[in-house]
Amino acid sequence: MSATLFRVLLRNGSRSGVRIAVAVLGTAVAGCTVGPDFEAPKPPSVMRYTSPGETTAPGPDATKEVPRQAIALGEKVTANWWALFRSPQLDVLVKQAIAGNYTFESVRAKLEQAREAVTVAASALYPQVGLNAGASEQKQSAATFGLTPEVAPLPPSFNLFQVGPTASYTPDLFGQTHRRIEQQVALAEYQSDQLDAAYLALTGNTASRALQLAAAHSQLKALNDILAIDRQNVELVRKQRQTGTVPDSDVIVAESQLASDETLKPGLEQQLSLAKHALAVLIGRAPGNWSPPDFDLAAFALPHRLPVSIPSQLVHQRPDIQAAEAQLHAASAQIGIATAQLYPSITLSAGISASSLNGGELFSPGGLVWSVAAGLAQPIFDGGMREAERRAALAAFKESAADYQQTVLQAFGQVADILQALKHDTDLLVAQRRALSMASEAVRLQRINYGSGGSGIIGLLDAQRQYQQAQLGYVRAEAQRYQDTVQLLVAMGGGWWDQKLAFADVSSNPARNEPQ
Repeated sequence: MSATLFRVLLRNGSRSGVRIAVAVLGTAVAGCTVGPDFEAPKPPSVMRYTSPGETTAPGPDATKEVPRQAIALGEKVTANWWALFRSPQLDVLVKQAIAGNYTFESVRAKLEQAREAVTVAASALYPQVGLNAGASEQKQSAATFGLTPEVAPLPPSFNLFQVGPTASYTPDLFGQTHRRIEQQVALAEYQSDQLDAAYLALTGNTASRALQLAAAHSQLKALNDILAIDRQNVELVRKQRQTGTVPDSDVIVAESQLASDETLKPGLEQQLSLAKHALAVLIGRAPGNWSPPDFDLAAFALPHRLPVSIPSQLVHQRPDIQAAEAQLHAASAQIGIATAQLYPSITLSAGISASSLNGGELFSPGGLVWSVAAGLAQPIFDGGMREAERRAALAAFKESAADYQQTVLQAFGQVADILQALKHDTDLLVAQRRALSMASEAVRLQRINYGSGGSGIIGLLDAQRQYQQAQLGYVRAEAQRYQDTVQLLVAMGGGWWDQKLAFADVSSNPARNEPQ
């Protein structure tokens, strides 16, 4: 397989291109390569993420105010999955992050290094040809020619000109070179998976931070409304005290409620600042030189249909699982490398040179000198080093196989956790909505009673405190539902295989092909 073809397939950037390179390589050396041929692990046979006793669908208590989210089992996530939230501001933020994030750019550079390492490894398949040229002035002693100064005078100094090509070649008799190439291809695929993972983490973190920003805005808005009511209450009670209709203790209670609610504001403002700063870093900007869009949760639409791949699909869609498979492949190739080192190697070399005492006669027929040589190296005794290296390679393969299985299980566990979280998010949001409605009605009734003199300020403030807690609790529950929706879409792989189609205009990411 030519180094040019390797370069073309690898710079295509697709996983299929890497696999084609491996397939062509395997065909070219069939029957002469020692060590195991890699076989990808079979997809798991499980068909569900949660146990039969668990349900992942929202319960029947979902309401018009709290719509249910349907699980679309077997559907794949689209590349621009964040568009499901129907937020133009979020679309802009994600585009900026893909175009400007420095960590993402660093991972791209690592992938380029890995691809070039394949080309370096592939160069060992071909003869190494060089050209040697030199000119020197020499003076020989009489003894060089078997003479003594008494018999012959010292020969004069002379100029010697030499030029000629040399070539050496090590045939890959037992496939060590091809296994090294295979290993480098697998490591390049690993870096490609790392780039996919970086893309997924970047888009997911951007969406998550944007939602944190929106949630902080929504909570601050709700808190400001509560503080406005608190101030109205304080003003009302103060006026009533001046007329002598309420005691001083009612004023103190109202002012205490206002002071207590004001303590919530610094924490929410800190959350807002942290989300702003994190978003700035994600898009590659200094926090002091960038301001995010000003939006709250109302700027997002909750996706009502959630694509969830079956487990056998997920193993091909998660970059972390694909990266673990690539590491397993590299470990398999290392076994072949260690095995090939147990066998002999042959080196062939040849050279031809022209030499002359006169540069003008350098290429005359009488000045040509050539040589051909062959060398054989066979390990006989090395203190058990090569056998130990092979056993270590076998152990490393077992380690990678266990790591792969653990990565798959962790992915399944993550999906199961998120599916259950979404169900509980719906249940919690329904309960918070009911609590908010009841608290609002309680405030309304307490206002009527307070205005008619049927109750004191304490009852009204207590009702307002419960309403405040219900209002902020509802916003937090709503924000958590959005966050868990993002986590599910990311856990499904985030549609990385279509990322070029999603942002060809803003991202220089290498193309990806959808996994088969």
